[in-house]
Amino acid sequence: MLRTSYIINNKEEVIKNLKKRNFNAEDLVSEIVSLDEKRKLIQIEYEALLAEVNTISKEIGELFKSGNKEEVPKLKERSLEIKNTTKTLSDDLNTVKADIENILHQIPNIPHESVPIGKSSEENIVIEELKVNKHNDKKLPHWELAKKYNFIDFETGTKISGSGFPVYKGKGAKLQRALISYFLDYNINNGYEEVQVPYLVNEDSAFGTGQLPDKEGQMYSIESDNLYLIPTAEVPITNIFRNEIIDQLDLPIMKTGYSPCFRREAGSYGSHVRGLNRLHQFDKVEIVRIEHPEKSYEALVKMRDEIKKLIQNLELPYRILSLCGGDLGFTSALTYDFEIYSPAQDKWLEVSSVSNFESFQANRLKLRYKDVNGKTNLAHTLNGSSLALPRVLASIIENFQTDKGILIPKVLHKYTGFSIIN
Repeated sequence: MLRTSYIINNKEEVIKNLKKRNFNAEDLVSEIVSLDEKRKLIQIEYEALLAEVNTISKEIGELFKSGNKEEVPKLKERSLEIKNTTKTLSDDLNTVKADIENILHQIPNIPHESVPIGKSSEENIVIEELKVNKHNDKKLPHWELAKKYNFIDFETGTKISGSGFPVYKGKGAKLQRALISYFLDYNINNGYEEVQVPYLVNEDSAFGTGQLPDKEGQMYSIESDNLYLIPTAEVPITNIFRNEIIDQLDLPIMKTGYSPCFRREAGSYGSHVRGLNRLHQFDKVEIVRIEHPEKSYEALVKMRDEIKKLIQNLELPYRILSLCGGDLGFTSALTYDFEIYSPAQDKWLEVSSVSNFESFQANRLKLRYKDVNGKTNLAHTLNGSSLALPRVLASIIENFQTDKGILIPKVLHKYTGFSIIN
């Protein structure tokens, strides 16, 4: 969430920069400016009346001390009149503040200056791409291979829960567990502390990281308890630090965690959702960093390089994209997407997004750090998928298929205990 003071002090810049997202903020910014002026006027009147009440209280005390009590009833009457007025003003002030807050919730983060202009994913910029052997007709899609070697059961998952909930079994289940363990160990070796977090979060947590109100329709909710199933471990991990003030000397904070992820994916139909391409429940390992603002973009590059090396270790063909303004997530200032190639489908599959949210999430979370002078400032938050499993698994299955079975990437052998699925 952008700060009111920043918007008011940088009106034209905010409007201009948000146009890169194809977002017209002019009316919303004007409304915030108008409401804040109203807030100031109410605040001035409110504080003046409170000061008058304090003065009256002192006067009454002095009158009692002097024994001159004739003016006391009149002063008490005025004091009561002021208190009634301040109650009304306080209600008005809260209403105006709530109105400003509601508008702020509608305004996305300002894109970083390096974000390319564009309206959709078609205009994302490829910044690195590994050459691949495309149009290989001999490659079978992963859903056929899963059925052939009997290690993923889509039909039984549909029977149990519905489409988008596969059952992994035998070596398929072992490979899933191996990937999770490898990703976590890799991140821990890079300095991240592992955490295990709840898979259900409350409304404050979902708001803090920007899922509410932007992505409410994509989340599974438990209305009787006002809880939400997490769409990513980013939500509970980042919310560990909600309403916290961190000592600058403790930065950066680096966390990694595994969780299942739950997404309704409403409106998703067609061939692009077949097999493991798009699921309602899937596993993912996440990395989260809390950074000093001056170091957050350096940290973003480190995260990008860590994820790239992780994919390289799996020996998978990949490419990295810088998301254009029109494809940028609501809370992000800059995002890099990682995609790996599916030879049987002849398309790229997204397996990770790594983003810098700058202070946007931190402002919602009230996540601050105390600098060496004792002043508190908003921290910067970053996160990345490291990695999302379904499409990684799909790519492994398709890229490593042979006439004898599906080979397992060497880096996973010590985790699986086998080198081939046949």
